[in-house]
Amino acid sequence: MDFFAQQARVRGSSRRLVALFVLAVIAIVLTIDAVVWFTLGHHPVDGAPARSNLPLLFTSSIVVLAGIGFSSLFRMMSLSSGGKAVAESVGAVPVPPDTRDPQLRQLRNVIEEIAIASGVPVPDIYLMPEETGINAFAAGFSPSDAAVCVTQGCLDNLSRDELQGVIAHEFSHVLNGDMRLNIRLMGLLFGILVLAIVGRQVIWFGGGRSSRRDSNNQIWLIGLALIAVGYIGYFFGRLIQAAVARSRESLADASAVQFTRQTEGIAGALKKIAILSEGSELQVANKHEVAHMLFGEAESFSALYATHPPLIERIQALEPGFREEDLAQFAATLQRAQANPAAASTDAHPAPSPPPLPGITLPGSAITPPLTTVLTGAVMAQAAQLHQGMPASLNAAVRQPESALAVVLALAMSAQPELQARQRQLVANSFGDDVQQAVAAVFAEVEALAPPQRLPLAALAFPALKLLSEGRGQTLLETLDALVRHDGRVDLDEYCLTRLLRVYLREAQQPRQAPVDGLKKLPACRDSVALVCAVVALKGSTDESAARRAWLLAMQQAFPGEALAWSPPPPQWQAALERALDDLDGLLPPAKDVLIQSLLAAIRADGVISVAESELLRVICASLHCPLPAQAAAL
Repeated sequence: MDFFAQQARVRGSSRRLVALFVLAVIAIVLTIDAVVWFTLGHHPVDGAPARSNLPLLFTSSIVVLAGIGFSSLFRMMSLSSGGKAVAESVGAVPVPPDTRDPQLRQLRNVIEEIAIASGVPVPDIYLMPEETGINAFAAGFSPSDAAVCVTQGCLDNLSRDELQGVIAHEFSHVLNGDMRLNIRLMGLLFGILVLAIVGRQVIWFGGGRSSRRDSNNQIWLIGLALIAVGYIGYFFGRLIQAAVARSRESLADASAVQFTRQTEGIAGALKKIAILSEGSELQVANKHEVAHMLFGEAESFSALYATHPPLIERIQALEPGFREEDLAQFAATLQRAQANPAAASTDAHPAPSPPPLPGITLPGSAITPPLTTVLTGAVMAQAAQLHQGMPASLNAAVRQPESALAVVLALAMSAQPELQARQRQLVANSFGDDVQQAVAAVFAEVEALAPPQRLPLAALAFPALKLLSEGRGQTLLETLDALVRHDGRVDLDEYCLTRLLRVYLREAQQPRQAPVDGLKKLPACRDSVALVCAVVALKGSTDESAARRAWLLAMQQAFPGEALAWSPPPPQWQAALERALDDLDGLLPPAKDVLIQSLLAAIRADGVISVAESELLRVICASLHCPLPAQAAAL
């Protein structure tokens, strides 16, 4: 199932989640009302009939509803900073960007390669150092504020291929739009469970009173009822959690195989969970809150509460001939490998460099092979090649906020001495002489980068740039705009850099305001579709005639059977493209699917993908909040 079909599925899961939650709340309210009426409301008061106490039931209903609603809202607000807040809530700690620990260095390499391959910003990386089970999760409101968290058990027990399989599984949750739903689910479950906490406080309050034994008994009954109802709500909440999560886990396993080109990695991780005593269990107290977003089950539970399909079923889906009895043979093989550790090196650097892809030469190549040769396996191989080919000094520089700031500003600098001198003065005016001198120091290395390396370098810098203050981040965006416009024009590579960072940084600064699925259909955005397709066609063609042909192919894909007239983009196309992309982000997921396929049709017109086409499509996909297609990701 592709991203856009999964988006529709997530939308359906959200509706089911809300419906189940509403039913659970209704049941809780009715139960509490029954307890209140039995303890306080069904006896005549001052000779009045029982029905005169019906306002009491209304009041209790309002109080319960308000308690659940405000508790859920409070929990969601406490997670408003996105993936970082979720990771820290379970005791995870950030992985230092300049770590020299071999295990952590390998973890960073794997995550960065998959981020480059999938066209999403590099997420924050967290470790649960006290957890010996094999587990991981991804959390956040959008890819720009995502955090990927792994347990120490992953680092201690998994090979690089197996770790890559687990991380690819988590990236599929980032790409498939699961993360926002997962955070909502955390808030709703907390709202249900909070009744049990209130019940304990009511019992404590009632037990501390010394007068009116009957009144104390009534308060105790109410407290016990709240505890009971709270855990009844928790019971149904776990059912909701399991129902929402289970189907998406199988999809994530399949997506991991597509990412990594092989099944051995993720299948090996699942087998190790099955044979190791720690399995995938977590010890942290609030593990149930994140159970639905984990790679494996957080605790041993009945199948009724299971948030994942059974391990054997997951393994057999990846390796159809696998049998449960084969786990013993796998365990024996693992023991032999542990007895000979020299054969299982854990080098912190990525696995040996993949061979160059046919037709792709990294240094400055502007043309890649025909689309038919760009397969998903090539995407990961090329991402590893780009990552490993990055100069070590730049790779180190993008790990810290201030040096990452200098690198990104250097990406926008001109090679023309006179223009660069004026640009450096702009940087000094915005950030001071120290930053201006840092930009000058890294410019030569940045200028020597191969074209396909420039946007991946910006993606590697993104986690450090997020650590800048909001004011400094805004100044960066304003300065980048001024730098690229200083010569009176904005080239395509300059536009791609500034637009990509603007999308990422603004969403990272305000995670909860990240756009959600739109409601518009393609015909409602006809003019925007025509403009975006025209820009892609023109930037990927050698002349206007070829651009017109590519545009017509794209538009026939988007609006089959319609007679359409070619209209080239205006000379100042950047502002018009900005408005069009903002408009198209409001499309329904199926409409976005058609649009991306239309853009690919324009790219297929000449049978090759240029760097310009790949970078432009990367920016368009980031603006539409959908993953980069495999056909364009291998640059």
